[in-house]
Amino acid sequence: MSAVTTIRVNGAEEALGWGCVGDLLAARGIPPGTRGVAVALNGAVLRAADWTGTPLAAGDTVEIVRPFQGG
Repeated sequence: MSAVTTIRVNGAEEALGWGCVGDLLAARGIPPGTRGVAVALNGAVLRAADWTGTPLAAGDTVEIVRPFQGG
């Protein structure tokens, strides 16, 4: 059996290609300190100040929530 090398981001599996939550967000155009963004790692909400120092591991689940306009 092979080791898990993926994470789940907003419901979709992706290859684990980032060292920390901050790297994952930066790859999506969300720089550190972006206001109005909520991030949960394995069901626990992370403070924005912790994005950069929180490592990602195979099998993790990340939810990224941003406000959007619409009607």
